[in-house]
Amino acid sequence: MDPTSPILLFDSGLGGLTVLAELRKVLPQAPVIYAADTAGLPYGDKTEAEIAARVAGLLGRMSERYRPRLVCIACNTASTIALGMVRDVLEVPIVGTVPAIKPAAEMTTSGTIGLLGTAATVRQRYVDDLEARFASGKRLLRHPAPELVLAAEAKMRGEPVDPSSIARAVAGLVEQPGGEAIDTVVLACTHFPLLAEELQTALGKQVRLVDGAAGIARRIAHLTAGQPFERSQPDRAIFTAQPEDRPYLAAMLARHGLDAISRF
Repeated sequence: MDPTSPILLFDSGLGGLTVLAELRKVLPQAPVIYAADTAGLPYGDKTEAEIAARVAGLLGRMSERYRPRLVCIACNTASTIALGMVRDVLEVPIVGTVPAIKPAAEMTTSGTIGLLGTAATVRQRYVDDLEARFASGKRLLRHPAPELVLAAEAKMRGEPVDPSSIARAVAGLVEQPGGEAIDTVVLACTHFPLLAEELQTALGKQVRLVDGAAGIARRIAHLTAGQPFERSQPDRAIFTAQPEDRPYLAAMLARHGLDAISRF
């Protein structure tokens, strides 16, 4: 294993930085490339075929260029649709991101769980299977909230969050039959933890928010245990669209240890 071989984190935008933040806690020494498919953002309004083909194609080309030791698809939508295809075409370990239904089912006391995700994630059979496997006997209420992806991206740019997008997402859960009993909400998109403060305020302190970032980081650490790590160059962020030439972007990425920015 080449000690300079990076871990490649892939997302449609900047939401995967929530996974990177957790990864830094357990593997601070690991070289990282963060890949954002900003030319394809948002994924939630694309068809499954479009997402699968795009993600598999991009990760194939990125793996050829950067030779990662492991690829993490830090995007729930891409993972629930394209994870199997990517594992078929790449010869490196692949870690996906799936809705944190299992821990939510263990945490709930009311037995009613809410799930916020993109439209593509919410309708996936994969989510049905997770519900059947880990939340049998519980009630899982789902709501597609694709506008939260754009709200999270805007927040990362330093722009104010539109309160109406938060209100619509929360109403979509709690106004469903039985929604008043929700005590745990799964944030089934890596963008959504960026809005945790706003969502918590709207839902109330009695509702717990759950996401899978820490678990993903632990899985990556497990799969790379014992491997040597060495940085030969700064960790970097790559974008499939021309990255914005704004000081906020470089400063925000630098806070996540990404000191170089380029277009893929």
